Amino acid sequence: MKKEFTKDEIKKVGQEIYSLIISKKNKNATIVALSGDLGVGKTTLTQSIAKHLGITESVISPTFVIMKRYALRDSRYANLIHIDAYRLNLSSELLRLGWEEIISNPKNLVLIEWPERVIDIIPKNCIQISLSHHTENTRKISIK
Repeated sequence: MKKEFTKDEIKKVGQEIYSLIISKKNKNATIVALSGDLGVGKTTLTQSIAKHLGITESVISPTFVIMKRYALRDSRYANLIHIDAYRLNLSSELLRLGWEEIISNPKNLVLIEWPERVIDIIPKNCIQISLSHHTENTRKISIK
């Protein structure tokens, strides 16, 4: 996969990232940590992945509600859980939302924006996707 994308191209790269996601074998939930500055494309990438999962409803950043769950008809996952940790100050706030239960269910695919806000409770085996501004109109994506 190439490393630099325009915003429109980020909308299309979700299929490639979804292929990477489903190639991971986890006994618990699959966690994708999306890092990057404001406006870099974390939610746009989440929307693209959601579209490839068959979600037809509007996917927006859950900044104010923190977490949004979408039911899936995917053979591997039953739920897409989209979390925006931007407004969280402590990991315990995520724990109160049922984090332990969420990550223990292998039928959950969790996309978490701003994982650095709660880094101490993010599983070490998560897929780490970092987006950064390259130019005004392009973004770099790195995947670990």
